Amino acid sequence: MYEIARRHLGKVVAGAAMAVTGTAVAVAIGLPGVSVGQTAPGTVGGTAAGGATGGGGGSGEADGTGAAASGAGTQGQAAAPQPATVVPPAAEGEKGVGGDPLTDDELARAEALALAPSAATAQQDVTGGRGPQRLGTRLADPIPGDASRRAEVRLYDYGRDELVTRTVNLDTGKVESSGAQRGVQPSAHPEELREALELILASPLGKGVKEDYKDATGKELTSGEQLWFNGDVYRTYRESHVPAALARCGEHRCVRLVTKVLNGAWIDTRNLIVDLSARTVTRVG
Repeated sequence: MYEIARRHLGKVVAGAAMAVTGTAVAVAIGLPGVSVGQTAPGTVGGTAAGGATGGGGGSGEADGTGAAASGAGTQGQAAAPQPATVVPPAAEGEKGVGGDPLTDDELARAEALALAPSAATAQQDVTGGRGPQRLGTRLADPIPGDASRRAEVRLYDYGRDELVTRTVNLDTGKVESSGAQRGVQPSAHPEELREALELILASPLGKGVKEDYKDATGKELTSGEQLWFNGDVYRTYRESHVPAALARCGEHRCVRLVTKVLNGAWIDTRNLIVDLSARTVTRVG
């Protein structure tokens, strides 16, 4: 009989897999008392804690592999496989055609046009620096009868908590439209997630994360560079209970992270929510 226990903040999660979809986070956890070869609830494909699938301990997969190897030995040596051929990607031009994805040159040009000095000086990025925070750029919908390629650039102004969307014409080099919305929160950019991690480590609530890192590695955690991380926007309407300190999330830009030691154990930071607009960290749950 399996016993499922909720662990307190910051305890290392010996997970085999973790996925983030929106703000939903799934963790495959190895449960105490489950031996290799058993399938614990929440594991993927019978994978035990630490990601060992069919490892030592006489699992069925290991035995099958050994049997296959023994059989091959009795019938002679198999022919060596042919080396794989890697086909180089097709050369990318400076400009796409029609509905082709934006090229690297077009992406750079679109962002440069959208971040014109006159528009950027009064805006702030996630660190409080001058200029809006870049979120993403995509090919804009075509206009019937007009073959020009356009890009839609999404930015976030932390000074006003506004999502700014600018459409630029890549052929004429002009910003054709610009609009701002409040209360609209697209998925988080990696730069925002990195800043959220640094805010966690700098806050009193980051103490447990540092302790768990030392437990897992024997070393001190001094920088976010020592962790792998991912995450997304914290959406209050998906939560059963939202602390008062997070009541403005949605108007403010708030994120939740998942973290792990580089090439190592998971560290549970899912109950730490970072309000990037207010630059605060709050524990939930």
